[in-house]
Amino acid sequence: MKLIKLTAISAAVLASTAALAADPVIVVDDNAAVAYEVEPVAVAYQAEPASYAYDANAGVVSNTTGAVVGGTKGFFSKVVNPASVSAEVGTLGYGANIGWSMNEKTELQAGWAGGDVADLFGGDFDADDVNYDVDADFSNPYLGVQLRPTGNWFTVGAGIIVPDNDIDVRANSEGPNFRIDDVDYDAGQTGTLSGTIEHRNKLAPYATIGFRPNITNNFGLFGEIGAAYMGKTDATVRSSNPDALVTAVSGNSGNTSTTVVTGKDVAKAAEQELEDKDYLEWFPIVKVGATYRF
Repeated sequence: MKLIKLTAISAAVLASTAALAADPVIVVDDNAAVAYEVEPVAVAYQAEPASYAYDANAGVVSNTTGAVVGGTKGFFSKVVNPASVSAEVGTLGYGANIGWSMNEKTELQAGWAGGDVADLFGGDFDADDVNYDVDADFSNPYLGVQLRPTGNWFTVGAGIIVPDNDIDVRANSEGPNFRIDDVDYDAGQTGTLSGTIEHRNKLAPYATIGFRPNITNNFGLFGEIGAAYMGKTDATVRSSNPDALVTAVSGNSGNTSTTVVTGKDVAKAAEQELEDKDYLEWFPIVKVGATYRF
């Protein structure tokens, strides 16, 4: 009841004030009629703040609970509804990624690339004087950030790869011999030299630069070059004749020496040479692909 009375009194005061402001008051006494103009009464009142007030410019949140709930919904909305999907092919393999736009210049990416891609970079390599055929089975999940620093087609990327790459190698003899660390081993006695290479890094940081032009509102292309640091290599090499006696000739013409070793010794020498080579320690990244934007 007190609240109703106070409200009625306030309304009456406001109404009378408005009336007094509109018309002068005439006071009549015995001598003359005198008109007095009553000054309007200034009444100050302040509106109650809204229960959910958010200043977008200042970033001031009055209702913390509402803002946190709204922000969480926005975050999950971004996760559930990605900005783009892409297909790619390159030195890391064949794969795809999903992108979430943080803002107009920043995109978070998660993807995977793998498969047998040895032929994409030649299918063989040389470790000093020995040529090796390569057979690879790659698996490279990655998480990274794609930036458009100038707001146009030019991009800069960085992130982490979790490599799980199987690299099988087989040595090709040069003529009748395997020449390893300036020593010629009889290839017929040694048999086949084959093995595996594994990079030591379980997490490989990478960096790229590239371009991402949009062809239509939804479709675009991209290309990137860069490198990932896979780390040094661990090699394992086996001889098909591990216990066979192998003739080893060292030195140059006119000043040579001959010793006898086993096929297992030749495999060990090849293994050491491969580790010294650090095959693809800095793994080149070259890839192209297409993107669909939602």
